Amino acid sequence: MTAATRTAGAPPSGIPVHHVTFWRVLRSEWIKFRTLRSTLWTVAITAVVMVGFALLVASLLGTDDPQMQQGMQEDPGLQAMGMTGTTIVTVGYSFGQLAIAVLAALVVTSEWSTGMVRSTFAAVPHRLPVLWAKLVVIVAATIVLVTAALAVAYVVTRPILEEANLAVDLSEPAQVRALLGCVLYLATVAAFSLAVGTLMRHTAGTIFTLVALFFVLPIIFQIIVTTTDARWTDEVNMRLPSVAGERIISTGTTPDTLLEPWTGYGVLAGYTVVLLVAAAVTIRRRDA
Repeated sequence: MTAATRTAGAPPSGIPVHHVTFWRVLRSEWIKFRTLRSTLWTVAITAVVMVGFALLVASLLGTDDPQMQQGMQEDPGLQAMGMTGTTIVTVGYSFGQLAIAVLAALVVTSEWSTGMVRSTFAAVPHRLPVLWAKLVVIVAATIVLVTAALAVAYVVTRPILEEANLAVDLSEPAQVRALLGCVLYLATVAAFSLAVGTLMRHTAGTIFTLVALFFVLPIIFQIIVTTTDARWTDEVNMRLPSVAGERIISTGTTPDTLLEPWTGYGVLAGYTVVLLVAAAVTIRRRDA
């Protein structure tokens, strides 16, 4: 009698074999994203902030106080973006970007902090599909979230803006570009933050870095620019990630100290691509 032989490593008969595909990885990352505890409150904060600030600024413009109206219309920040209805509808993006950046960072760093990343990489040995799946999930979620928030902001501010002769004009290319640009900018911020989180693998360090890049450095350089005549300060300031990227949301004229809308966004996109490439190299070579 001869003993039956079976090829080494072959699964027992009757047990289905599921190959690792990108779509399976994507589905897994979507489930992890939905079940991440920070997802719900971060999404809620982003929506409330974007809609709330739009309604607040619109209400101030619609006030009967002429001094308040004049102060809002002469606000340098709003004037730099271009005083239009679109400016009001999108005004909350600068605060919403922090919540989106934190959420994108947590998508990566939370796995390293809990050690779950080892199980993920054991299931997906090539690793890169995990990074790309996370990127697709966070960018898609950001696009849906920001689009919905802008739609609600448009609806709730429309009566006030029409009364103030600042209704959103979708026949004006600059305003359409600014609305779409707001979605594009925040989606790119999410991708940027995901890449930083992948490189740093530490929640606190990643959030600190993102806050410094998107909030602290622009303020510091704005102070330097206004207190010195050195041309290099303008050159550096206009190429900071947030200063350059948010130009795509502007509907006003472009001053000499800032980049054109699409050029500015291109700078941010360039930073993001470089960081994603670095993240891809790192995730392949560094131990989990």
